[in-house]
Amino acid sequence: MNHEEMIIARLERLERQIMPMAETARAVGELRAELAPRVNEAVHALILELADVEADFQLEDLLFFVKKVLRNLKNLNFTLDQLKNIIDFAVNVEPLLKSTVPQLILYLDDLERSGVFRMLNTGIDVLKKIGSNYSPEELAQAGAGMVRLAEAFKKLSEPQAVDLVERAAALPGQIDLAGAKPTGPVGLLWVLGGNEAREGLGVLVALTKALSALRVETEAAA
Repeated sequence: MNHEEMIIARLERLERQIMPMAETARAVGELRAELAPRVNEAVHALILELADVEADFQLEDLLFFVKKVLRNLKNLNFTLDQLKNIIDFAVNVEPLLKSTVPQLILYLDDLERSGVFRMLNTGIDVLKKIGSNYSPEELAQAGAGMVRLAEAFKKLSEPQAVDLVERAAALPGQIDLAGAKPTGPVGLLWVLGGNEAREGLGVLVALTKALSALRVETEAAA
């Protein structure tokens, strides 16, 4: 290969190397030509939009905002971490809420159908009326009285007291008032000679003795 052929070969290699670069430059030029109108339109639109806030925007405010952000980077990082924790919590709780919320809605609907909310509204209205008609001192006194009544009801709920009340309540149904006959002193003495009358008098005496304790407790309280 002579000197001319070597030069031609080198030129061909250079041409092959330069050809892709020329193609790239041509593509970049075409892209720039296509984007130039769009960029000009975007810059023009941006200028128009910024013109609306030109009166309210101050460069000092932007610098102050940047300084404030830089000074509170730790707080921002902490806030972002907490936000991430909240998002993780929401993701974990979401399946539970999907199964719990419908059950809660059904439960509240059942309460509504049962009239519980109407009772609550009525109770609130009653409390409002009580609060408007009675002073706090009177309400405190009534509360103390309710406590004492609760203690009395507690004593009445004892088995012996309940048994006595049940037996006493059954007595009117066992008495034949239509068949009751007039009885004089002699007849009364005759009736008192029976076992049932003597047992009844014994019960009456026991109750009378028990009733005497009311006067003793009243005097002690006075």
